[in-house]
Amino acid sequence: MQHGSPYGTHRVLEPLGVLPQGAWKIDNSMALYDNEILIDVAVLNIDAASFTQIKREAADDRASIASIVRGIVERRGKHHNPVTGSGGMLIGRVAEIGPALTDKVDLRVGDRIATLVSLSLTPLQITTIKEVHLDRDQIEVEAQAILFETGLYAKLPGDIPEKVALAILDVAGAPAQTARLVRPGDTVVVVGGGGKSGTLCVYEARKRAGPAGRVIGVSPFARDCERMRKLGWVDHALQVDATDAVAMMDAIARVTAGRMADVVINCVNIQNTEMGSILAARDRGKVYFFSMATSFTAAALGAEGVGKDVDMIVGNGYARDHALFALALLRESPKLRQLFEAWYV
Repeated sequence: MQHGSPYGTHRVLEPLGVLPQGAWKIDNSMALYDNEILIDVAVLNIDAASFTQIKREAADDRASIASIVRGIVERRGKHHNPVTGSGGMLIGRVAEIGPALTDKVDLRVGDRIATLVSLSLTPLQITTIKEVHLDRDQIEVEAQAILFETGLYAKLPGDIPEKVALAILDVAGAPAQTARLVRPGDTVVVVGGGGKSGTLCVYEARKRAGPAGRVIGVSPFARDCERMRKLGWVDHALQVDATDAVAMMDAIARVTAGRMADVVINCVNIQNTEMGSILAARDRGKVYFFSMATSFTAAALGAEGVGKDVDMIVGNGYARDHALFALALLRESPKLRQLFEAWYV
């Protein structure tokens, strides 16, 4: 067996000299290097921004979605959406562990794991697409993938259904970063508060802001707003289209008496919500862009253009122990667990 780079650069085909995530194409042959892990893949959890774009391109037709996903993987050696630049993650079973890693990882052949690194850098070969789930961004497959030496993973827990765990782990960074950002008494706006990552952020923001704080959920959909109200973790559920920046600003101003938000968390899966998020924040407030649909050029230049002095935070999907943190939320909140099981089981 050959020895590869711990970062997977030995798999890069074009352009040479970049890391796998930034590469246009990588080697997705399943011949293992001695410091790689081979995974038999069961489910792909496609990034929300990517899946939304693919569904639109395919007009919600499952066969067309499958064809698009297969085409991306065949061209690039990985599921790296060329439009959104994002990927997703997977669950599967460990098929083989390279001999250089056997004493370095807490895994055995047969263990069920979820990868915590993006599909946009993961060598992937799809044999069969078995089912496309339009309502939960997941695709059941027969496939194999490679995890590099530095690749993050989580063993799947025995007390949480696998597809629920995958959905939670895919967005585990969002509630973990929310816990770091929100302080007691803060006013927090969660843009996309009715979705998967948004619901976790609303729940965590409610805990962190406490009784003196306020949590405001935003969604353009009436059903999301009604769900947020029923769950009881928001002070206001606002039906606003976040792509309309002025409407967002006005709506947040109305419910905060013009003070605006201390923290804005953007979890949406569509483009052009940067300015709505920025204008919802107070001066010297914080805006956390978790969404992979974010244009950071638009955010930076837009904030400058309106003279808004806010701290903007890149949506790093990783925080130390974020997987354990996110799964613990389901264990501590029966309402949260019931909701996710209704969505994903």
